[in-house]
Amino acid sequence: MEQVAEKNKIPVTLLCDTNHVLHSGYSEVKIIGAGVDAVDLALINLCRKNDIVVTQDYGVAAMALGKGAYAIHQSGKWYTDENIDQMLMERHLGKKARRASGKKHWKGQRKRMGEDDERFRRRLEELVRVVVGEGGLGEGC
Repeated sequence: MEQVAEKNKIPVTLLCDTNHVLHSGYSEVKIIGAGVDAVDLALINLCRKNDIVVTQDYGVAAMALGKGAYAIHQSGKWYTDENIDQMLMERHLGKKARRASGKKHWKGQRKRMGEDDERFRRRLEELVRVVVGEGGLGEGC
């Protein structure tokens, strides 16, 4: 992500909590206090129109879209006004089904591979071109 941003001279702000401190030679790193959804809430508070938000959380993506920002999943899938409602509904139904089955744990995501990173980079570069073509980027979120 940072390589794409630096190549396009886009400012980046990385948010992390006190349990997962990040370091970067390019991005501004903001450390947010630990707590349920603390980083997500800070991100949405900082987010501005035309920013690009990278998140795997559908709720955060929906809030970013609501502020006029763009959102992309780490898989490279773009969140849009056209697909976010369905994604939120599927998340809700999945959570409801897990609760009904009594299962407390699930396997989680598969391990991230090099081709995943490449797909994300390509899709992020496409999104940057779209955003720049539509009038520029925000301050960087």
